[in-house]
Amino acid sequence: MHILLLQDSKLPSSVRSTLLELFGQIEREFENLYIENLELRREIETLNERLTAEGQAIDGAELSKGQLKTKASHSTSQLSQKLKTTYKASTSKIVSSFKTTTSRAVCQLVKEYIGHRDGIWDVSVARTQPVVLGTASADHTALLWSIETGRCLVKYTGHVGSVNSIKFHPSEQLALTASGDQTAHIWRYAVQLPTPQPVADTSQQICGEDEVECSDKDEPDVDGDVSSDCPTIRVPLTSLKSHQGVVIAADWLVGGQQVVTASWDRAANLYDVQTAELVHSLTGHDQELTHCCTHPTQRLVVTSSRDTTFRLWDFRDPSIHSVNVFQGHTDTVTSAVFTVGDNVVSGSDDRTVKVWDLKNMRSPIATIRTDSAINRINVCVGQKIIALPHDNRQVRLFDMSGVRLARLPRSSRQGHRRMVCCSAWSEDHPVCNLFTCGFDRQAIGWNINIPALLQEK
Repeated sequence: MHILLLQDSKLPSSVRSTLLELFGQIEREFENLYIENLELRREIETLNERLTAEGQAIDGAELSKGQLKTKASHSTSQLSQKLKTTYKASTSKIVSSFKTTTSRAVCQLVKEYIGHRDGIWDVSVARTQPVVLGTASADHTALLWSIETGRCLVKYTGHVGSVNSIKFHPSEQLALTASGDQTAHIWRYAVQLPTPQPVADTSQQICGEDEVECSDKDEPDVDGDVSSDCPTIRVPLTSLKSHQGVVIAADWLVGGQQVVTASWDRAANLYDVQTAELVHSLTGHDQELTHCCTHPTQRLVVTSSRDTTFRLWDFRDPSIHSVNVFQGHTDTVTSAVFTVGDNVVSGSDDRTVKVWDLKNMRSPIATIRTDSAINRINVCVGQKIIALPHDNRQVRLFDMSGVRLARLPRSSRQGHRRMVCCSAWSEDHPVCNLFTCGFDRQAIGWNINIPALLQEK
């Protein structure tokens, strides 16, 4: 077919011949891959026959290319202990481990929050009672949810652009949202939590490397407008309007009397909540900002940017506003967040996460290298576990020293189906202690058995 198309085209003959040669190379490469795939499947079937005879089978449907390495043994436990597959190409190496199904499940999908009409950029958990989940979406709305039931409780429609972030006040029922309409809004909510229903155990999967691929088009069904029957807030208490570009993120400073916003106009602004007046404009980044985060107990702010850096702004001394620049990434820094003590964790489109000590800015104390760009990370402060949402639809958990703890289950039946944009821990919640959201228009609540997770490490 491509030959006929090229013959009918008006491209120069030299270009056509080059394209034909390239198409031929591609066809030969796919043929080689197909042959290797058939050979590998035969090897897997042989292995499965052996395992089935001894009471256990392994699904190798997703393996595509590589060498099959097994430790043959007369013992069933040794034979079924681990099957390793290695896919070697010029740019990647993937090792998949198949664990026995007798292990205790440590990562379970508990609840899906479905109702947005477009991708969800941000997810956050209220810090005061009642504890609700907040989501910010490209559909111009922010929604508040009952964590236990998955029911929409409040819909905020005050923005006229994409809602890019949502954060809750540390002590009051106030939400702070940032938007593509170049504003940040502060709005008050009042919610009545529904009576919790027993949570169905929707997953017994183990955090592992096994995965069933699903189509990008396979998105959650939204039957009608799920949020249509919940109370709608249309007007903010306060609108912050000093930016000249998209406001991509916003956060409350400790105490909740001031907020900081980050914008594509390359500036971060510090506002007084009561007066809505601009207190400081934080300039210095060379390109658009991507995120901002405040310290939970000190007047410190970190801003991230496409200029491959993140900056630490210190407002602890009213007379001196110092700034430190952290350079260590090679692509956009998508987020930088505070943890306990003097550590900051940064994630980047360069596929790395770096852990920094604020007392030593020259080099990170740990570097995590992954296979996909990383979006808005979050750290479980009590257990020091980093949740990494990826462009490739995965969510991985690491400790602060860079040791990988788990990958959240993902298959055709559960997990995110498109880019995962954000993660948020709520470590004390009895039902869900980790939340993720993505461009498949859903947020997901997970239960992570942290003691079991750390024990497996």
